[in-house]
Amino acid sequence: MHKFIALALSGLVLAACGTVTRGTSENVEVYYDPPKTRVTTNIGYTCDISPCSLKVSRKKEFTVKAELAGYKPQTVEVTSKTAPGGAAGLAGNVLIGGVIGAGVDLASGATLNHYPNPVVIEMVPVNPGNPATPRGDLSEIKKKLADKEKARQAAMNR
Repeated sequence: MHKFIALALSGLVLAACGTVTRGTSENVEVYYDPPKTRVTTNIGYTCDISPCSLKVSRKKEFTVKAELAGYKPQTVEVTSKTAPGGAAGLAGNVLIGGVIGAGVDLASGATLNHYPNPVVIEMVPVNPGNPATPRGDLSEIKKKLADKEKARQAAMNR
């Protein structure tokens, strides 16, 4: 009987691990160039400076729109899908007996991440020959992000 109570209590303690450790919202970073670009989302957020960080429910899919006179408007769809860390947490809940926790993690969106994150927008001029509207250039930022991702992948492979 004591083993049953201990198991039940541990299941409750471990329930919803992803919800506790990952949270139900995520910061989505948005980088854009040129700096005067007007960046909005269909969920009411705007960016006044690049990069900007949007705290969004992990379950929420949304659109980022960038506009600037003399440039082609751009739209980026940000979706939610199961993250490797979210799937591992969910599997841990199921294996340890935290079926309630697994349900909570699924319902709360704790198993999800936004993609793409970060959102990178380089504005393209309508008239590429016009020196007043240079092409957006985030090559330095993209290199830093790629290096960071490469380091993350190397750490996971160890």
